[in-house]
Amino acid sequence: MTESFRRSGEYPQGDHQQPAYPQQQHSSSPVNPEWPPPPAYEPVTPVAVEPGTTLWPQAPDHAFASAGDGGHGGAYGGGTALFTAPPEGAGAAPKKRARGPLALLAAVAIVAAAIGGGTAYGIQELTGNDTASSSTSTNVVPTAKKGTVAGVAQAVSPSIVEISAASNAGSSTGAGVIITSSGEIITNNHVISGASEIKVQLNNGKSYTAKVVGTDSKKDLALIKLESAPSDLKAATLGNSDGVQVGDDVVAIGSPEGLTGTVTSGIVSALNRDVTVSTDESQGQQQQQGGGGNGEWPFSFGGQQFNGDTGSSTTTYKALQTDASLNPGNSGGALIDMNGNIIGINSAMYSAASDSSSSSSSVGSVGLGFAIPINTVKADLATLRSGSTG
Repeated sequence: MTESFRRSGEYPQGDHQQPAYPQQQHSSSPVNPEWPPPPAYEPVTPVAVEPGTTLWPQAPDHAFASAGDGGHGGAYGGGTALFTAPPEGAGAAPKKRARGPLALLAAVAIVAAAIGGGTAYGIQELTGNDTASSSTSTNVVPTAKKGTVAGVAQAVSPSIVEISAASNAGSSTGAGVIITSSGEIITNNHVISGASEIKVQLNNGKSYTAKVVGTDSKKDLALIKLESAPSDLKAATLGNSDGVQVGDDVVAIGSPEGLTGTVTSGIVSALNRDVTVSTDESQGQQQQQGGGGNGEWPFSFGGQQFNGDTGSSTTTYKALQTDASLNPGNSGGALIDMNGNIIGINSAMYSAASDSSSSSSSVGSVGLGFAIPINTVKADLATLRSGSTG
């Protein structure tokens, strides 16, 4: 109670003033008018229950109310209050961990940061997969050159090789992509078909002999492997061609006309184009050596023949169309997204120079090229590694 008692004469009394407290009469003795009236209830006394525990009987509900419970209960309201002394030597009760909205928001923020910063890396670490699961999940290009053709060329060129294949009919030149540090290289089947000897020149100018591991003429794919491969080979990162969209910027790297490491750029012009190529080994060799194709691999698209005759034995696959400049020697090279992931293997291109009716002014790439989607390549790797010669 914050109220204090007052002694007699502390306040002046006048004729026009009333006493501080009304005078009351008691049956047995007079009451000093300056004393406050007695409480409306009998004072309560504590009841000792056991050592360390004190029981306070309940007072009327209107006597006191706790500020924390809106006037219901508290120290006296709502029932008997039991105060128990803490055991000797006991410390403060441990604080409970926050479980409210703030804790939830903090947890969500941490998870979001983990997802935004390193999803691809985390998934690859958990699954043990050494290739990227998405064409945009792995950024091979240095941060300072991200999204630039120069950055893509710098990052991926060490993984692109020039392939020279010699056969009884002559020799041909193409490109390939290093896919493992042990020296596995993916290329087009028509680049090495019928070859008696295969030479591979790396980006650093060094040459090595390679052997055929497996071929798949129906998809125009082949897997070769370097003999006595160096220990510092840089494998390319295989992306996800299912995530490619029309209009995406792309870079092509190959060896057109034997010009090793040539870089061109463009966009993805279309998806799922039906491209038909020859599966006849002798037909391909004849066309490559100038039998009407000027060194280009014949193919048909949209009911028309390009670069010569594909012959009677053919196969059709779904391809990515690009306007990046492709020329003879780009076959087997890489089509790359702007993060440096391989999204396709360049396999067919049209040049007006292959048309006998064309003039010399039309010689060169006309922006009509095709690439085998990298997901098709990845799905075929097990077959190629098994030594298939189909």
